[in-house]
Amino acid sequence: MDQIQHKYVEANGMKLHVAEIGSGPSAVMFLHGFPEIWYSWRHQMVAVANAGYRAIAPDYRGYGLSDSPIEPQNSSLVDFANDLLALLDVLDVPKVFLVGKDFGSRIAFLIALLQPKRVSGVVTLGMAFLPPRPPTHHDGLPEGFYISRWKEPGRAEADFSRFDAKTVVRNIYILFSRSEIPIARENQEIMDMVDSSTPLPPWFTEEDLAAYGALYENSGFQTALQVPYRSMHKHLNNIPDPKVEAPTLLIMGEEDYVLKFPGIEDFIRSGKMKEFVPNLEIIYLPEGTHFVQEQFPDQVNQLILTFLSSHA
Repeated sequence: MDQIQHKYVEANGMKLHVAEIGSGPSAVMFLHGFPEIWYSWRHQMVAVANAGYRAIAPDYRGYGLSDSPIEPQNSSLVDFANDLLALLDVLDVPKVFLVGKDFGSRIAFLIALLQPKRVSGVVTLGMAFLPPRPPTHHDGLPEGFYISRWKEPGRAEADFSRFDAKTVVRNIYILFSRSEIPIARENQEIMDMVDSSTPLPPWFTEEDLAAYGALYENSGFQTALQVPYRSMHKHLNNIPDPKVEAPTLLIMGEEDYVLKFPGIEDFIRSGKMKEFVPNLEIIYLPEGTHFVQEQFPDQVNQLILTFLSSHA
């Protein structure tokens, strides 16, 4: 991991932090989720670089070491996608493989819809393609559902502010590593769902946590709460035919709590997702949680490399 290089790139009016390794003719851009950052791709970046690819992992605007937008409350997934397309221009990458995790998958699919000729293929982890319309998979979940809480302006900020950034990341990693949807009791905050004595997942070290904590200590969580949670479908309703034609691989942990969102597992397993992503392959990891790329890096690396070699 020491071979990974870091730089700042001006793109779309933002100074973005970019981690990069490898110099092959084909590029792979890694798009993180929350509470992740470029660092969550540390295993995959080295693997694809060793296989002859150029690995690129940015921090989004307002995340980690990248600039924060002047008005984070107005940011959207479309802004993030435009930042990344501009970044590819500056890096002189005409066509790219996109690997997205969690809401990073949403950004990958959005780029594939907006600029299909620039995308060689898409790999997503922990998140299916969802049509760009108001979500229904939250319907029927209790008031304490974590996304409902985090969408409420000010509530998560007050909850998180009781702790340092490292503790906030720790608690979310523990919650999201479980197989149950994080739902707080009435009058209980999301951070209080994790006891301070609860150990980290065995595949996530104190050194990893310190790296995440330092990056979020720098950026804070203001933009992260806006994108994705408070802008899930902002500016997305003007895509007339939301069909992703690029070859796509979905890697899904069968212990990922996201599968328990109402309707999601049926949407994936029934084949409905293929109506929007016709060139789709799905691979399930039986013991995989929401963080499969960190939990089972060797297995995920091999799946990604096989996909890349099949579509290079």
